[in-house]
Amino acid sequence: MLAVTTSPETLSLEIPRAIALSITLEQFEALAVVNRDLKLERTAQGELIVNPPTGGESGQRNFRITGQLFRWCEENEALGVGFDSSTGFILPNGAIRSP
Repeated sequence: MLAVTTSPETLSLEIPRAIALSITLEQFEALAVVNRDLKLERTAQGELIVNPPTGGESGQRNFRITGQLFRWCEENEALGVGFDSSTGFILPNGAIRSP
């Protein structure tokens, strides 16, 4: 089991796109726990993907869409459930991705 420190040090790191960081599923989970404000994903090959936050215009548009979708889900709850765009799903190939 991977030990997670409760007071991680802040580290700024610039990585060229040509360099891929590969992590295990266990390492990804530990990284996500201590970096809840980051939008992290993991490919099936173990490549770590860090997604930047959206800008104001996109955030406002997404907020409106989310509200409409929430109302629709509430009115049609027998059809399934909804999730926000930051939810990470484990795909059959082992990747952890968000919509």
